[in-house]
Amino acid sequence: MHIAGKSLVSLRDHYRRYLFEEYLPFWQRHGIDHELGGFICGLDHDGTCVDDSKNMWYQGRGLWTYSYLYRHFGGEENLQVATKARDFILAHGRDASGDWVTGLDRTGQVVSPATQRGYDGLFVAEGLQAYAHATGDRESLEIAIESLWRSLSLFDDPDRFIEEGYIPNNYPGMRILGSHMVLLLTLTQMLEQVADAKLEALCDRVVDAIVNHYWHPEYRLMSEALDHDYQRPADANEDFIYLGHAIETLWMLLPEAMRRKDRALFNLAAERFRRHLEVAWDDVYGGLFRAVNVHGAYTFDKVLWLQEEALVGCLILSEHAGLDWAGEWFARVFDYVEEHFSLQQYGYPLYLYSGDRKVSYAEHVGRKEHYHHPRCVMRNLLGLERMIEREGAVSDFWGEGGRG
Repeated sequence: MHIAGKSLVSLRDHYRRYLFEEYLPFWQRHGIDHELGGFICGLDHDGTCVDDSKNMWYQGRGLWTYSYLYRHFGGEENLQVATKARDFILAHGRDASGDWVTGLDRTGQVVSPATQRGYDGLFVAEGLQAYAHATGDRESLEIAIESLWRSLSLFDDPDRFIEEGYIPNNYPGMRILGSHMVLLLTLTQMLEQVADAKLEALCDRVVDAIVNHYWHPEYRLMSEALDHDYQRPADANEDFIYLGHAIETLWMLLPEAMRRKDRALFNLAAERFRRHLEVAWDDVYGGLFRAVNVHGAYTFDKVLWLQEEALVGCLILSEHAGLDWAGEWFARVFDYVEEHFSLQQYGYPLYLYSGDRKVSYAEHVGRKEHYHHPRCVMRNLLGLERMIEREGAVSDFWGEGGRG
């Protein structure tokens, strides 16, 4: 039982050992606020706290991580972490208008007020719906849905102006792939729990935008920024491709296609996912670049989360479609991550979060990652366990052996 020559059992054991013997113990000791609830991400390699503030993105993301962990792997200690995080978020996270603030100090005092960016509410919504899925807590699901609609109202405001630092040109009403990505991710999970016609209609709208509007037919790549009417601008954004969001969005389209039982959508997402891997790969030093201007240059840095989004997508395609190219890409990216991002070679646990083109070692850092990284580890561990149970056979989700 192998993926491109890699033993499924060895991969499973790698992820399981790392999750339970390295990752979770580190966060249990250093990153979880056992007293007040929530997560402290401002950590150095050895766990030293360099910033104990609580960014709302990271509180929502951490709630998702520990809710998903408890739902799939159990552990009352994991439920306790999720519950205390949920309680901290609900007690301190909203202002008098009901909007999610951007940042809190460790005790829950607001240090950064709410903005119109919308991501705070989306990540809290994703975390709360995951907690609801793990525990059956109806209130959390209701608040999650309400928070999602609040974020959508911001995105739908034609006068809204937010400076997104990674996008070349910002203007009022701009619609970005990144927000559609998180909407899709959250909606897929919500609709696995509840039948809701309004949420289903919104999901249709988001999928349509991703498939038909953000797709640039000339470049055969996903645009990152469109105007408010989903038209492609004739400016510096026209050829700007944020490869990281594109790869991440396209793997998220795979489970949504499975939820809908839409094989054509699944195959389309797979084809476009592969295209972005091929364009993003650094043929000189290896790894995936996170952005490119088609008529200019790549963004020459490397981030762990992008490599891991590729791993997630490749394993989904290996498990449910048996695509050889997906297995080959999985093996290539897996080896790259272990060689360049793992901190074991420097005497520390966990992985580097980002680096330059060569992923040069940074002696000190100001943040540890508790969302994309454990999501990849947990999703892939579960997928590998299912594949091993089937003795390496492709799942029968699509029938006829599932092969694409």
